[in-house]
Amino acid sequence: MKIYYDLHIHSGLSPCGEKEMTPNNIVNMSIIKGLDIISVTDHNTVENYPAVKAVADKTGMKVIPGIEITSREEVHILAYFNTYEDAKIVSDKLYDALPDIKNRPEIFGEQTIYDEMDNPRGTLEKLLINATTFTIKDIIGMVKAVNGVVMPAHVEKKSNGIIGVLGFIPPEYDFEFVEVESKEYENRLTEKYKKIYNSDAHRLEDISEPLNYFDCDSIESMIKYIGLGK
Repeated sequence: MKIYYDLHIHSGLSPCGEKEMTPNNIVNMSIIKGLDIISVTDHNTVENYPAVKAVADKTGMKVIPGIEITSREEVHILAYFNTYEDAKIVSDKLYDALPDIKNRPEIFGEQTIYDEMDNPRGTLEKLLINATTFTIKDIIGMVKAVNGVVMPAHVEKKSNGIIGVLGFIPPEYDFEFVEVESKEYENRLTEKYKKIYNSDAHRLEDISEPLNYFDCDSIESMIKYIGLGK
């Protein structure tokens, strides 16, 4: 059974995400695209997950709680969780670990928290795209402490990709998966890792087409395959 996915989507809570990236728009576009499971992974926060989940529950779309975390080293790490409560524990720590620099919407973009009707219900003041004070090692420990899963994001990117920033993937981090944006990307440094291909969508049109899939018996078995639900 092919389970089509996109586990790296930004909502309008990420300042770099377009205003069109509301919970209903994200879920409905994912359905139109033919996906079975998604994750909204905003920068250093999970605050839009409840609204996305509420919308998805009415459609049958599966949503995994996720965050794209920026480490002290300026490396982007994808974190996935079994529950919103687990993700919220990490999300709160990340927000506290961001520098006390306020977002300037006219420069960086809005950081909007939505309800399930796509109504704005608040914002986050700190600029979310900044690096936290946590190292990659800290982040791995923090996420695993709540039985979550971590993997380096868009490893081939020179900016914020682990290979681009560090020059290699430290083996002591013990990643099982790495996210690669292009299936044409080849690098001996990623040979031993399982690959996951996501869109990193900041616009609706960029959400993945039904090209990337896990061949699993069910969505539940796919979730276990990436390391959750155990």
